[in-house]
Amino acid sequence: MLSNSVIAAVLATCYLLALVLQLNPRVPLAFEDLLPLAGTIGLYYAVHLTAIFYVVLVLRQLLARELFSPAWASVAVLSWLGAAAAAAGALLMWANLRAFALVLEPEARRAIVAGTAALAAAAGLFALIGLMGRRVGSRAAWAACLVTVAAGSVTAPVAFRGRGLLPPLDARPFDAALETTAAIVVPRVTMIAIDAGSLELVTMAAAEGRLPHFGRMLDAGAVMHLATLHPTSAETVWAAVATGKLPQKNGVRSARVYLPEGGGSPIRLLPDFCFANGVLRFGLLTEQAHSSATLRTRTLWGILSGAGVTVGVVNWPLTYPASPVRGHVISDRYAQLALTLSGLDDSQLAYPPELVSELLPLVQAARAESTPAVGVQPELPERHREAGRVDRVYDAIAQAHAIGRPTQVAITRYQSLDPIGHYFLRYAVPSRFGNVTEEERVRFGSVLESHYRLMDDAIGRALAALGPEDLVLVVSAYGMEPLGFGKRLLEQVIGDPDLSGTHEAAPDGFLMAYGTSVSKARSLTRASVIDVAPTILYFLGLPIGRDMDGYVRTELFQPSFFAKRPITFIPTYDR
Repeated sequence: MLSNSVIAAVLATCYLLALVLQLNPRVPLAFEDLLPLAGTIGLYYAVHLTAIFYVVLVLRQLLARELFSPAWASVAVLSWLGAAAAAAGALLMWANLRAFALVLEPEARRAIVAGTAALAAAAGLFALIGLMGRRVGSRAAWAACLVTVAAGSVTAPVAFRGRGLLPPLDARPFDAALETTAAIVVPRVTMIAIDAGSLELVTMAAAEGRLPHFGRMLDAGAVMHLATLHPTSAETVWAAVATGKLPQKNGVRSARVYLPEGGGSPIRLLPDFCFANGVLRFGLLTEQAHSSATLRTRTLWGILSGAGVTVGVVNWPLTYPASPVRGHVISDRYAQLALTLSGLDDSQLAYPPELVSELLPLVQAARAESTPAVGVQPELPERHREAGRVDRVYDAIAQAHAIGRPTQVAITRYQSLDPIGHYFLRYAVPSRFGNVTEEERVRFGSVLESHYRLMDDAIGRALAALGPEDLVLVVSAYGMEPLGFGKRLLEQVIGDPDLSGTHEAAPDGFLMAYGTSVSKARSLTRASVIDVAPTILYFLGLPIGRDMDGYVRTELFQPSFFAKRPITFIPTYDR
């Protein structure tokens, strides 16, 4: 039974490796690239699938009326295990195709469709061998058929995928020469970006008066749901927001780049629905962070700077190294590195470079906990308090720049709701979980909301400084929802038992808009994260790039505003 389990597990592992290759079509089919994959991802799945198949065979032995004693490589056993593995592989490929449809190139999508069909056919052939193997013909003939089907079921998806010679990603366009463009006068836009913000939690707290400035946005502004992207990570989603383009165009497909132990080409997408994060937990892949060089298209602040609009960007993902703009950029690595020895000499943490040292007093003051602070509870573990400190640092920087370095477009991102929501969502909405004690609710029920208050204060300052033609936007690029019951049980056994929130299923974010030009409506149609950049360009009177995937959400604005400002286009901003 063990030998048959190992053989079936190796076959199923080949299907999973084929899926990894399909999701990463630029990995070449070369020995030096395939060997590290087999030794990391392949080994991880082979071990676990062997255990699963062995348990299945043991249960079959215990529950069967007649005991069976299979050969070292049994045609009957392997045909049925092969049928199960091929059927599961086909379902997994199809599920990943649907999940990553917006991330993959058309060639990769077609390869996965063909691979899915090949595995589905193989599952039927395996089942046929299992049914007919004992009734008709010799065992040797059926064994040959089994080997042929198994080999074909592995080679066909890989053959459809190809040798991994897709054209390289487009080079990042050069930033516009700022000195050649005259400054222009436009209305001010203040954008407050929030990781993992929940419209449900905001609405409940605002209705009870605990988030008054969110409440003002809800009562007198426009609100719409924002469809997010999968995989749902800050890097992929905010890159789409900043460029108005899907990952297949902007180049950011995942939260990290994954490097197999032993070398080989980097992996940019791991398969979903098959516990691929376990590969990272066991340290079989090394994670490498993205940088601003990952982007293959111009960002909103690059477009605005080239058009003569001053911009201020604080804590946006993929802003390190900080690029030159007409204004300032404080990268998403500044708060973590500014006070370290390496950070003190790193001029790329911010633009202009002199800001790296100028802002140090703000960083030190914001990190101090001598007085009670919004978003940092002294009784929480250190890893949770750090999330609040980081937001306080960037909030202090944004306040200082609003006074000393005002810009026409100011963008600040707050990230603490994501790490805090993963662990404290259950206490914020205990009715969705059912196993929260009254003591836990009293002790931790306000933790998540305290982080919302930091953003509520930022909204209040933006509304207080609002001019007659200005616009305030609050954008949550993805939401947070309770972890499913099954996954909670699994985390209790082999993972992190404290996890309660997730965004794996890509829950909607939201967009709130406030200003005299904004339509006062709550029942607007659902938009997408890629609509944010085109909508801001339209509000500022600038043309939309035809190569952008997003649309202008004209329903956000008053009919009179839209009537006076038709939508204009240019082919692209990348040249």
